[in-house]
Amino acid sequence: MSGDGAPDAESGGVESGGTSGSAEPGSADRLAPVLRPVRAGNGFEEALEQILQVLRLGLVEPGGRLPSERELAGRLGISRVTLREVLKVLADQGLVESRRGRYGGTFVLPGPGAGGGAEAGLRRRIAEVDVEDALRFREVLEVGAAGLCAEDGLTGRSADRLRAALAATRDATPSDYRRLDTLLHLTLAELSGSPTLAAQYAAVRASLNDLLDRIPLLVRNLEHSQRQHTALVEAVLEGDADGAREVMREHCAGTASLLRGFLA
Repeated sequence: MSGDGAPDAESGGVESGGTSGSAEPGSADRLAPVLRPVRAGNGFEEALEQILQVLRLGLVEPGGRLPSERELAGRLGISRVTLREVLKVLADQGLVESRRGRYGGTFVLPGPGAGGGAEAGLRRRIAEVDVEDALRFREVLEVGAAGLCAEDGLTGRSADRLRAALAATRDATPSDYRRLDTLLHLTLAELSGSPTLAAQYAAVRASLNDLLDRIPLLVRNLEHSQRQHTALVEAVLEGDADGAREVMREHCAGTASLLRGFLA
C-alpha cells in the first residue's frame, strides 16, 4: 500500500467530479462527521472503513456521486494513489462505479438485493451487533447531542441546516425516509460541536441501519416519528435543553421498541 500524508498531486486518471462532487446540495456538510483524517499506519484500512460508513449511512444516495478524488483524499489525509485502491475495492464489491468523461466520477450503485451471499453477509453483520448495547449507546449520544445543541443555541447557518434537514424528512417518500432520517440525526450530532460525539454516532447509526432495514416501514410510526422530529427541532432552536433531551429520549425509546419487537 502507498504511504499516507498530504494528498499527492500525481497526474493521470480522471478526476472524480467537481468541487463538491456530490449529487445533493449541502452534501459536503453531511460527510463531515464521517470523513476525517486517518491515522498513520492504517491509512488504507481506515479510509475504506470511513467511505463504507458513508455508503451504509446513505449520505450519498444510490446514483449519487461521491466527492472528487481531490476532495476525498484531502478530507482523509491520504494520497490519491491510496484512495484509488480504496475505490477499486468498493467497485469490485459492486458498491460504486467509476465513469470517465466530463460528467464522470465515482457513483454509488444500488445495494444488492436480498438473497445469496448478500443476505448471508447481512445476517452475519446483524449477528455481530449487540443490539441492547448499540441502542443504549445511541440514546446517550443522541440525548447528549440534543441538549448540547439547545444549550449552545443554534443560529444562522447552523439553524438553517437543521431546519433544512427536518424539511427533507417531512417531504421524503417512504422509500427515502430512512436515509433522510439518518441525515437529520447526523446533522444534530455534528452541530453539537463535538467531532468525537459525531463520529461515534455515525458509527453506531451505521450498525443500527443494518437492523432498521430488517423491519417494515409503518405509516403510523413514521407520522409519530415526524411529530417528534418537529418537536425536537423546535426545542433545540428555542434553547430548551431539557425539552430537547426529553423528546430525543422518547424518540430513541420508540425506535428501540420497534427493533426489539421485530428482531426478537
